[in-house]
Amino acid sequence: MQIFDANAFSGYRVLITGSSRGIGHNVAMALRQLGADIAVHGTAEPDAKQYGEGAGVVFPLAGDFQKEGTAAKIVSTAAEYLGGLDCLINNAGTMMGRNPITDLTPQMYRQIVDLNATSLVEASIAAIPALSESSQASIINTTSISARTGGSPGSSVYSSAKAFVSTFTRSSARELAPQGIRVNAVSPGTIMTDFHVRYSTPEKLAATTLSIPIGRLGEAADCTSAYLFLAHAGASSYITGQVIEVNGGSLMP
Repeated sequence: MQIFDANAFSGYRVLITGSSRGIGHNVAMALRQLGADIAVHGTAEPDAKQYGEGAGVVFPLAGDFQKEGTAAKIVSTAAEYLGGLDCLINNAGTMMGRNPITDLTPQMYRQIVDLNATSLVEASIAAIPALSESSQASIINTTSISARTGGSPGSSVYSSAKAFVSTFTRSSARELAPQGIRVNAVSPGTIMTDFHVRYSTPEKLAATTLSIPIGRLGEAADCTSAYLFLAHAGASSYITGQVIEVNGGSLMP
């Protein structure tokens, strides 16, 4: 369902990290359709043709966020190409497999934290100068329902990294408000992207479905409206430091 006018994001310059697939890809397509100029990112360079039709331009970028400095470089390159930045959507991240605590190596721990938490901080800091020049600036972070539930077996470090993201969202919102930068987060529940194809068994997903009051697993499109709402300065100008839960009622604050 369309909740914004066709050109609602005309003039917006948005970087969406981790937007080659899943939720990030869906959000990027919606922003372009609504007129935004977007920079999209993946570990491998995304195909600009995969973002549909729209008035906005598409600028694809590639970089491994496990490597120090990559996230900052992606942000600076996007801001330079787009001529500034109005919104940074920090969506890059994944669980990197089921890793029981007893089997967790120091290397794997660092990889999970670097991808899901450290790179997000790096990208946010790098975006501050460009966002400070915008009159409609915001940062939107992707956290997870597991940040509050602790996740399922094998996801302890990933879930903890997402809890860090939720807290960092609130603390950075306080610090950046005087500069006119709003900071919020979207917390998806069990959303049927390739994330759960890779990391969850059919049996686990069936059991999860039974526990969701709405009675179904989520889809990437179910999350998109929350990102659009938080990105649009006119729609959410008085909202900062919030974590929006999108989970079909499986977690009610």
